[in-house]
Amino acid sequence: MLSHMIATNGTNVMNGFGAGLEAAAAEGGSVCGSLRPESAAMAGVLSRDAPDIESILALNPRVQAHATLRSTAAKKLDKKHWKRNTDKNCFTCEKLESNFDDIKHTTLGERGALREAVRCLKCADAPCQKSCPTSLDIKSFITSIANKNYYGAAKLIFSDNPLGLTCGMVCPTSDLCVGGCNLHAAEEGPINIGGLQQFATEVFKAMNIPQIRNPSLPPPEHMPEAYSAKIALFGAGPASISCASFLARLGYSNITIFEKQEYVGGLSTSEIPQFRLPYDVVNFEIELMKDLGVKIICGKSLSTDEMTLSSLKENGYRAAFIGIGLPEPKKDHIFQGLTQVQGFYTSKDFLPLVAKSSKTGMCACHSPLPSIRGAVIVLGAGDTAFDCATSALRCGALRVFIVFRKGFVNIRAVPEEMELAKEEKCEFLPFLSPRKVIVKDGKIVAMQFVRTEQDETGNWVEDEEQTVRLKADVVISAFGSVLEDPKVKEALSPIKFNRWGLPEVNPETMQTSEPWVFAGGDVVGMANTTVESVNDGKQASWYIHKHIQAQYGTSVPSQPTMPLFYTPVDLVDISVEMAGLRFPNPFGLASATPATSTPMIRRAFEAGWGFALTKTFSLDKDIVTNVSPRIIRGTTSGPLYGPGQSSFLNIELISEKTAAYWCHSVTELKADFPDNILIASIMCSYNKSDWMELSKMAEASGADALELNLSCPHGMGERGMGLACGQDPELVRNICRWVRQAVRVPFFAKLTPNVTDIVSIARAAKEGGADGVTATNTVSGLMGLKADGTPWPAVGIGRRTTYGGVSGTAIRPIALRAVTAIARALPGFPILATGGIDSAESGLQFLHSGASVLQVCSAIQNQDFTVIEDYCTGLKALLYLKSIEELADWDGQSPPIISHQKGKPVPRVAELMGQKLPSFGPYLEQRKKIIAASKIRQKDQNTACSPLQRKHFNSQKPIPAIKDVIGKSLQYLGTFGEMSIMEQVVALIDEEMCINCGKCYMTCNDSGYQAIQFDPETHLPTVSDTCTGCTLCLSVCPIMDCIRMVSRATPYQPKRGLPLAVKPVC
Repeated sequence: MLSHMIATNGTNVMNGFGAGLEAAAAEGGSVCGSLRPESAAMAGVLSRDAPDIESILALNPRVQAHATLRSTAAKKLDKKHWKRNTDKNCFTCEKLESNFDDIKHTTLGERGALREAVRCLKCADAPCQKSCPTSLDIKSFITSIANKNYYGAAKLIFSDNPLGLTCGMVCPTSDLCVGGCNLHAAEEGPINIGGLQQFATEVFKAMNIPQIRNPSLPPPEHMPEAYSAKIALFGAGPASISCASFLARLGYSNITIFEKQEYVGGLSTSEIPQFRLPYDVVNFEIELMKDLGVKIICGKSLSTDEMTLSSLKENGYRAAFIGIGLPEPKKDHIFQGLTQVQGFYTSKDFLPLVAKSSKTGMCACHSPLPSIRGAVIVLGAGDTAFDCATSALRCGALRVFIVFRKGFVNIRAVPEEMELAKEEKCEFLPFLSPRKVIVKDGKIVAMQFVRTEQDETGNWVEDEEQTVRLKADVVISAFGSVLEDPKVKEALSPIKFNRWGLPEVNPETMQTSEPWVFAGGDVVGMANTTVESVNDGKQASWYIHKHIQAQYGTSVPSQPTMPLFYTPVDLVDISVEMAGLRFPNPFGLASATPATSTPMIRRAFEAGWGFALTKTFSLDKDIVTNVSPRIIRGTTSGPLYGPGQSSFLNIELISEKTAAYWCHSVTELKADFPDNILIASIMCSYNKSDWMELSKMAEASGADALELNLSCPHGMGERGMGLACGQDPELVRNICRWVRQAVRVPFFAKLTPNVTDIVSIARAAKEGGADGVTATNTVSGLMGLKADGTPWPAVGIGRRTTYGGVSGTAIRPIALRAVTAIARALPGFPILATGGIDSAESGLQFLHSGASVLQVCSAIQNQDFTVIEDYCTGLKALLYLKSIEELADWDGQSPPIISHQKGKPVPRVAELMGQKLPSFGPYLEQRKKIIAASKIRQKDQNTACSPLQRKHFNSQKPIPAIKDVIGKSLQYLGTFGEMSIMEQVVALIDEEMCINCGKCYMTCNDSGYQAIQFDPETHLPTVSDTCTGCTLCLSVCPIMDCIRMVSRATPYQPKRGLPLAVKPVC
């Protein structure tokens, strides 16, 4: 924590050195002249750290001169002090009573999500997507996360899965998408897909933006009659929510869900614990569904006593969906007659009791947690059994034993669940089959089991001779669920049941034996997970749609066309006008590798790109032939391989194709894509007739505009083209004049950054009649040399190379400087920006800098043409969020970061105990005890609460158009002298988020001002009063927002080293 700032008020603070200097200055002489070498030696040595700085530097890294010697006994103690993970020799259970905080390993904060998303390869024909039951476009939503477009990621997720947040939290991803990840074959392992899905949808949840109908649908009152058909769904669980959501997106307006309980969400609410799936998540997804007009009626069940399929039909319902789950527990005969008072629960009893107490907002009542004490036996090996076990610990159980009939390799629960139970010190007892419950004085005291074994044929047998008796105070049976209630079965009449007593359905259409009745989820017996239930509902929705339309005589395409997820963000207009041209969106292909051929441009337009430039072409007399290799990854990304390269270097020349090819192709493309802007990129030597001839050819082809490539940094300059023309303002001015005489369409001069003053080149282009400029082409560079001295790329036996063009995010600072400099010098002059644009966020930076449209190359090299969808949704979201006052403290799509570790909020222990504690060794154990005591106190203070209310954030201000944001940042740019030296900042460290790495301490010592102290025991850094606000510590800190820069409370007095000889001018 930053302590108060001490103002020096001119007093030298150089520890024993200043007094002599002050005295010398007071005698009227020059300080420098009065300081003799011997007096300097007496006062102190300037080039040696003062004693207080030496104390700060005690833990700073030093070059090791000797091997380290420390005894094994001492090292064992050291290990205990610094240990962060659980000690394997620790046998005491962590006190978890009433602690329902998130325990998932997959949870990510923004930093973790960005790092994980960047690791993703975004594979072709990605296996992860094939393994997802709802067919999520996983690689695309991870691309959006990597680009900080969290809205775009959430849109993709909810488009295929209306319960995308729930599934991000509880999906058994190791068995599904993650199981197919190609990075299983690499050392670093597969992507945490569930954590990324959870992160993106949680950020969207915080935006509080409603779902809307498909904008392409007519208003409800103008929809065909079939869309007002009555549709009933039974059970408000995942299958029904999914089915109703897709039906509503298709345009149906009379959808009702009937729920037996007084709460909604089905098993997601009642049987998945709060620490895995909070109730507000379930409520959020139900509210999204209700945004589309779906109605839910609670307290109405499918039963002969209330509603039946026959009564539905009589009331005019055209279709019904059965999503009631399996409501009764499967119970062994040995438990007959046992009650909760005696200590016996089924999972169907126990988990809803825990949920009602721990899930805030689930219901108005506030029932206490089940009081569980002593030893608990949980029977079963599925996910539900493990949920019961970990929930029992939170109800006060001392020990929990999970007992199952088969071995560990036969456990049905996903590895994630098993690992969590193991971490919480649950005991696993395999090969045991229950035989008897022993009751004494009306209470369960023990259970008797027999051993099971697997014979040579693979069958499991029970050995009655081997018995095991376990003491127990509570027994929880989690042997699964069934559909047995005769009233429910009779209410489903006349549909047929299979041999397992479940409705018989077509697995493709989810249709039962009654054509108008569909079913999905647990009640069908095929779905074993929430995500599979969601997919059942999704599948059924299309065939319900098909069934209803057939009743009204309307045919439906045989190929399903499921509607996407839409919000008001998707209505934002991102078109832009420049030089008399209207661009559908500001993103286009640069004149580079993505435009190598016109079929590639065609595919780009089909994907959604707003404009494209052709690859630069020339007259036939200037035709080129490329060398190889010629395009390489940059060294600026370090050891990062795969997509996400921060730079590329190329020694590729202009197009090898003829001008006739390009002109003919431009004509074809403009005929098929009249609304997309197509710009012909051309290059000639400094020859008037050549420029006029080629520009006329390009104009005649139907190109909307021309780009004059005056900037190719390699190869072409040797021929008197490209860079050879673009570095001289006079040549640029004349070429533009020639082209202006030849054509009437707009044209833009493509500038090189390889000049001292790019503004003079842009001004010359404007004076020559250009309608704008492209800023900038690639930066000339040499990417690297191998250990043997040869370059890469190296051509031929001679291993020759040349200076090439560097592109990608590494040159973005250069491009931003060029764009802002031109925009400031030539207000209103159109700029086509290029140079490191790889996301909507970076695109907005260029728009703020004064650019009108944005050219992209390296980002496509890293991925593919589909990134345009991410760019467009991202830009729409960035503009839309500017209009919401409640989100004014967000940075683009990034919400304010709360104190957390591993993505999970951390209690502020300093506020609870008045002391700062790190999260390792004995301090971690102390933290756990403090938090446990706090949870118990909170439990005693809990009061009843009303159901959750969702408030939408609506636009209070106009949503800015592209033209409104162009040049917005120019007002902040100026000279150094225009900045204030009076408004200084200092670093502030959040100890709760600190992971004690000491990076801030090291950079401050060896590159800064030695203003951070580092505790040798706790490794907590503390910023001292000498902080100068240089911001190096924040720049190297690995945790986002762990360090912030805050206003300095006292005037800044620089340390001058020696007193000033003269009074400064300013």
